[in-house]
Amino acid sequence: MKFIIPESEIELTAVRSAGAGGQNVNKVSSAVHLRFDVAASSLPAWLKARLLQMKDQRLTRAGELVIKAQQHRSQEMNRDAALERLHEIVESAARVPKTRKATKPTRSSKRKRLEGKTRRGRIKALRAKVGPEG
Repeated sequence: MKFIIPESEIELTAVRSAGAGGQNVNKVSSAVHLRFDVAASSLPAWLKARLLQMKDQRLTRAGELVIKAQQHRSQEMNRDAALERLHEIVESAARVPKTRKATKPTRSSKRKRLEGKTRRGRIKALRAKVGPEG
């Protein structure tokens, strides 16, 4: 299921990258902060609820999804990477896991399990120490 997120709902900010990178890292704002307000978005209500229930450190208490992309050297590539990650998060929240149906073991599997336990018990009984008479 593909969800279209209007660009007006996404706030992109260029910031300086952290970490190593030489002199260029101090001059160029190549990293991108993406902010997406889940509650105020145009996504369906059920999807908003699933996104807000996620146990994700990128989700703020205010219900904003914050993604920082700084892997690439160019701002455009980091912007694309951040948008791609946002879409991946939304797609993963849209996937509803299958409900587990409780099953019972078959009669033959129960029988095989009990036979195995009995066989094991007999083998262990043979290892027991012999009494004082014999």
